[in-house]
Amino acid sequence: MRAAGGRGEARRLTTVTGLRRDLASLPKAHLHLHFTGSMRHTTLVELALRDGIHLPDALVEDWPPQLSAADEKGWFRFQRLYDVARSVLRTPDDVRRLVFEAAEDDVREGGRWLEIQVDPSGYANLFGGITAFTDLVLDCVRDASERTGLGMAVVIAANRTRHPLDARILARLAAQYAGRGVVGFGLSNDERRGSTADFAHAFSIAERAGLMLAPHGGELRGPDHVRLCLDHLHADRLGHGVRSAEDPALLERIAAAGVALEVCPVSNVALGVYSDLTSVPLPQLLEAGATVALGADDPLLFGSRLEGQYATMRAAHGLSDAQLAELARMSFRASRAPSDLVARALADIDTWLATPASY
Repeated sequence: MRAAGGRGEARRLTTVTGLRRDLASLPKAHLHLHFTGSMRHTTLVELALRDGIHLPDALVEDWPPQLSAADEKGWFRFQRLYDVARSVLRTPDDVRRLVFEAAEDDVREGGRWLEIQVDPSGYANLFGGITAFTDLVLDCVRDASERTGLGMAVVIAANRTRHPLDARILARLAAQYAGRGVVGFGLSNDERRGSTADFAHAFSIAERAGLMLAPHGGELRGPDHVRLCLDHLHADRLGHGVRSAEDPALLERIAAAGVALEVCPVSNVALGVYSDLTSVPLPQLLEAGATVALGADDPLLFGSRLEGQYATMRAAHGLSDAQLAELARMSFRASRAPSDLVARALADIDTWLATPASY
């Protein structure tokens, strides 16, 4: 197996020496994790073998794949691999396994809360429709939470490559489950596709239901698209949003409004948004006072999970343990976790920081 898209550099950077605390024991909330992309690579291979599904070399011998989304062809390749991965989920038990393993992986890396993002329409044909599949996912989330102790909730996301009317249907679905395991509504896929303003009606449906609004923006497109997400979709959080750093006035607006940025450094590099991990502008975002929650995005395709995002940013930018602790605090403050869970996590972060560091 070889590293790709910055992962080899990530591993090299994490070998820097010095006193530091164990990142796996730092309590974290995970706010940017896609459903299919959360699958373990070993699970993907096992399920494909079970059903005789041919996996491309990029998902087997050459995993993690070399990816770039700099042009339409690059994104198409990324999406094709994603669709292949989705195709191995054939039964309710497969879905249950994926959710449980995602929870188990987060707990192992210090996770206390997970908001997993799913587009039910991608599974509707196989699992009896969007409502039936949402019921299944929520049942699996409840089961995984009870078994692992991880707090969990669901963000239902529309696909911006589909018609905005489809997004309205999903927004109404999300609204039906508000307060019953669904905490937010998102908009994913290639942000260069479609017209963002056309999805405003769907987001207004979710907003009236009291759901958190988290469209993707500010990764493959720049500050102008972030403004569209703020002005037309009333974003509470931005999936990625990292390119807000290119516009100081916009970044000031984001910080003042408390809009959280779900920054996923390893995927930013893998998709060609930045040339290397040291170029991810996390220090600029923090210096401007922005709320940042690090996320793994799609570990299945990018090869790095939640702890890895903290480790690569620690190494790439020389972040202190105090800065890492504040990133963890912000992840909980930006979450929709219950207040008692947040309070316990914040106290445990203080304890983590008070514990003497070691080599």
